[in-house]
Amino acid sequence: MPTLDKVKLRVSLPPFQKTLAILILSVIAVFTIASLAALGYKQNRQNSLLSAANKTTTQELNKLKNEDQYKKNKDLEARISAIEKTYDQSVSVYQKILDARAQKIDTSTYDTLFAQILSELSKQNYSSASSDLVNLNSKINADAPKADVANIPAAGANIAVNNSAPTSGYSRQKVHTDFGDFLVDIVAADLNSTKVIVDSASDSDCSNNCPVLSVGDYAARSGAFAAVNGSYFCPADYPSCAGKSNSFDTLLMNKNKVYFNSANNVYSNVPAAIFSGNSARYVGASSQWGRDTGVDAVIANQPLLVSGGNVVFGGDDEVKRAGAGNRSFVGSSGSTAYIGVVYNANAAQMARILATMGIQNALNLDSGGSTALWDGGYKAGPGRNVPNAVLFVRK
Repeated sequence: MPTLDKVKLRVSLPPFQKTLAILILSVIAVFTIASLAALGYKQNRQNSLLSAANKTTTQELNKLKNEDQYKKNKDLEARISAIEKTYDQSVSVYQKILDARAQKIDTSTYDTLFAQILSELSKQNYSSASSDLVNLNSKINADAPKADVANIPAAGANIAVNNSAPTSGYSRQKVHTDFGDFLVDIVAADLNSTKVIVDSASDSDCSNNCPVLSVGDYAARSGAFAAVNGSYFCPADYPSCAGKSNSFDTLLMNKNKVYFNSANNVYSNVPAAIFSGNSARYVGASSQWGRDTGVDAVIANQPLLVSGGNVVFGGDDEVKRAGAGNRSFVGSSGSTAYIGVVYNANAAQMARILATMGIQNALNLDSGGSTALWDGGYKAGPGRNVPNAVLFVRK
């Protein structure tokens, strides 16, 4: 069958028909061009309409943003953010003031500055109050070394450098490290003749308005010759502790063989120290320990500072551990147990100080305004009353 091209070659039209064909083709071409032009115009028109619609929408959005309710909502968001920020700052600074007050430090200057800040907050001057809170926080931190020294009995005495932990009894000594000299109060006891126990003011789990005692009272009622404050807790004078005052969340077995917070899985990763007979064991997470009541004492807290003679805590961003202050600890080397306080150090520094002293294992205890060490009398503190304490008693 012949192709279309071949058919075209064979067609022979009279002259007038050729002219008519050309005219028809010309008309078709004109209409085609016109249609394409119309299509292009339609597209351009659509683009113009879309552009106009977009412009109108933008104008309406801007108008909406400028309406009172929208602006009120944005202003409210900004105010809420400012309130939250200054509230968090205020609580943090106020708790530092309370810690200093618990250590019998004169806080009158801080109290005056804080009262001025509260006045600014009452006037909703959040920006100014926030700036003043930062300055007050810096002042408290800068004053901490002086405050600590003022809270140490005979701190001005000429104390010789001694980097070795005592083998028995109480010692106040200066420990030299590559990052400075630090004052340490420490009590050492032989576990062959000394029993480590933990005493608690509460007889069982307590979540709010929990009983507390001074470290000296714990020592007196248990017949202990030495004692130190125990685990972290939520002090009743902290605003953030409303509804859980004087409670603690971590594992503990007291001298009556009662386990506290046994079902609290939230804190099962907190390290713990276990004393039994003439030895001690430290675990990286309290979940590794069962509920054996055959041991003498169990106390969980964080962080674990030294393990097997090695520093295992290098620091973190937790505020209470990162700042310099007075810090309590419980530790051991072989059959020797230690309790004590390191002054004007953060938790990471304390770990290195204790390792420098040759202490093989050490666990951080509560610090700041709760710090207290007893050895026939207060060597540090007395600090605020606490829900539990670690004690040395004669076997």
